Amino acid sequence: MKILSILDKYIIKKFLGTYIFSIILIISISVVFDINERLDKFLTNNAPLKAIIFDYYLNFIPYYTNLFSALFVFIAVIFFTSKLADNSEIIAMLSNGMSFKRLMKPYMISAAVIAVTSFILSSFIIPPANDSRIKFQNKYIKNKEVVSANQIQMRIDEGVILYIESYRNQTKQGSNLSLDKFEGKELKSRLTARSIEYDSGYHWVLKNYNIREFKGMKEVISNGTSLDTTLNVVPSDFLVSVNDFEQMTTPQLYKYIERQRSKGIASVGNVSITQFEIEFHKRFSSMFSAFILTIIGAALSARKIKGGMGLNIGIGLGLSVTYIMFQTVSSSFAISGTMPAWLAVWIPNIVFMFIATYLYTKAPN
Repeated sequence: MKILSILDKYIIKKFLGTYIFSIILIISISVVFDINERLDKFLTNNAPLKAIIFDYYLNFIPYYTNLFSALFVFIAVIFFTSKLADNSEIIAMLSNGMSFKRLMKPYMISAAVIAVTSFILSSFIIPPANDSRIKFQNKYIKNKEVVSANQIQMRIDEGVILYIESYRNQTKQGSNLSLDKFEGKELKSRLTARSIEYDSGYHWVLKNYNIREFKGMKEVISNGTSLDTTLNVVPSDFLVSVNDFEQMTTPQLYKYIERQRSKGIASVGNVSITQFEIEFHKRFSSMFSAFILTIIGAALSARKIKGGMGLNIGIGLGLSVTYIMFQTVSSSFAISGTMPAWLAVWIPNIVFMFIATYLYTKAPN
């Protein structure tokens, strides 16, 4: 018994072919608009042509392709299914005894191929490639790299609170460090230093330090000009930019979130750790969105209507824009602390899953 019939292969070919065609078309337009917008900055900052092509646009294309993968899936399904319905091909399939459920088999296989490919790209391939793109942007377009931080406060170990007044990454130096060690609510020791310098790994050098140890009613004080020490913190823990999560693979992103949460860090500067959590959950939710939007698109477009395929395409685009807006709005609720990041990311999928279920039951059979 064949796993895939000739008809299955035909639909898969149509689905994936239209998906790839829509990507090429829309991304080509996006690249043209981006060149038009960035050209002045490329010329002003003397960006080399080789860097523009290989460091920026060669990484720009897969990044934005994957970012809007759900939209491309929806457009592809709506377009080619409407065309099948308009040519009475779907009517012929259903009149020969094929159920709509059976018709969805090649659609789901195609959605699975796209979902798995998208996850692998977003989790392991695109993040390292983003490093070159973001470095190019910082150098020739707009520098968003964070090179300094002020008023740094975090828990670096159980009962150990670190405070640094300011830190500059160019010099790898900070000023006015304070390190408090607690047992329960009781302060056991306080280390202060006029300046601090990062070496490598977790190794730091403290300058003009003072240590106060509290032993009951007694206080032991020691000081010196230089002290080599190990602190469970590195500059990347507090030098965080909005682009950082784009450069992390999914395992790295998970470890980073866990590390920051263990230190009690909710935000660094203008960047919330919730934004990293949103990105982490999006990489998984986008897989399921491919299936949900495929069902919606197929159910909407499978019926031949008087107005032709234009109406279906219009409805499809309206729903896809609504989905993207829904994602944006729900993510803003997570950043503001109104709801957990995982819930904000999954809510659009949950709502559209109900829409998909309803449209599936109303699909022609």
